[in-house]
Amino acid sequence: MRIRTTTRKHRKSPAVILTVIIFFVMLAGLYYALSSTDSRKEPVIVDIPRGTSFLQSVDLLEEAGLVKHKYLFYALVITRNAQGNIRAGEYELLTSMSPMEIIDKLVKGQIKTYDVPIPEDFTMREIAVRLVSYRLVDEKQFLSLSKDTKLLAELDIEGRSVEGYLYPETYKFDKSMGPRAIIEAMVTQFRKRFTPAMEKRAKELGMTLHEVVTLASLIGKETGYEKEKPQVSAVFHNRLRKKMKLQSDPTSVYDLESFAGAVKKKHLLRKSPFNTYIIDGLPPSPIANPAIDSLQAALYPAPGNYLYFVSNNDGSHKFSSSLSAHNKAVLKYQINRKKE
Repeated sequence: MRIRTTTRKHRKSPAVILTVIIFFVMLAGLYYALSSTDSRKEPVIVDIPRGTSFLQSVDLLEEAGLVKHKYLFYALVITRNAQGNIRAGEYELLTSMSPMEIIDKLVKGQIKTYDVPIPEDFTMREIAVRLVSYRLVDEKQFLSLSKDTKLLAELDIEGRSVEGYLYPETYKFDKSMGPRAIIEAMVTQFRKRFTPAMEKRAKELGMTLHEVVTLASLIGKETGYEKEKPQVSAVFHNRLRKKMKLQSDPTSVYDLESFAGAVKKKHLLRKSPFNTYIIDGLPPSPIANPAIDSLQAALYPAPGNYLYFVSNNDGSHKFSSSLSAHNKAVLKYQINRKKE
C-alpha cells in the first residue's frame, strides 16, 4: 500500500507581512530623519517671519536647499508633534544637518541673535540707523512707533517720544522681535538703571524724572569726559537757578532733519523749541539717550558757581565762574576757531 505524504505550504500571514512593511518603513523614516542633506557643511540663513504657517516654513527650508523629500519632512514634523511649535526668527543652519537636527533647532527656537552696541548719547535717529544696519527694523516704522502716544503711555514716558529712555548698552536682538519689542527692551533697561535712590534724589532737587533725563542728555552731548560731567551739570544747574539761558550748542541742531559737522553761528540763532540759545530753561524733551554717568551727573552736580565752559580743543573743557574769565578762556582756546 502506497502512503502519500502531503506537504503543507507555509503561507505568511497578512499580519506578518504588515509588520515587515512597517518595520522597513520605520527604518527608512529613521534613515531619512538622521541623514544629512549633504556633507558640505555650508551655513545657510533662513528667515521665518512672524505669522508664517508650518507649510510655508517648510517651503522656505526647501527653497534654501535644507529639505529634500518635503512630504517626508512633513511626516517627520507631525510625528514629533512639532508643527505648531516652530518659532519665528532667523536661523543659521548647515546643509550637513539632518532633518531631525533642523526640527530640533526650530522647535527650541535657537534663532540667530545679534550683539548690537548702542553707544551712549546716540539720538533716536542714530539708534534707528544702527538697527537698520543689522536689518532688525524698518527705519520709518521704528521712528513712527517711537512717537506713538499709546506706546508712550504704556511705557509711562512723559515726553513726545522715547528719546532719552533708550538706554545705551550692548543688546542681544533678533529679527523676530520687531521695533516694539526692541524699544520695550531698551526702556526696561533704563528703568533698571535709574534706581529708586536716584528717583529720591530727583525729588530732593525738585526735578521730575523727565527733567533729569533731559538735563542728562545735554550733559552727555556736551562732553564725553566722565570726570567733568558733574562740572557741566553744575553750569546748567547754576544757570537754571539764576534763570539764565543754558546756551547748549547741541540743542540748536537737535531737530534738524540732517546735521553733520560743527555747530555754527547760524545754528545758534535758529528758531527751534529745543534751541537753548532762544528758549528759557530746559528743552521740552531729551536730545539724546544718556548713560548712567550723565544721569548721575544731572543729579549730583559738582560744587562751585560755574556758569560758563569752553572747549580746550582736545575734548575737555575750561570752566569759569565769571564772564570775564570765560572770555579770556575763549581767546586762549578758541582763537583759531572759524567765525561764520
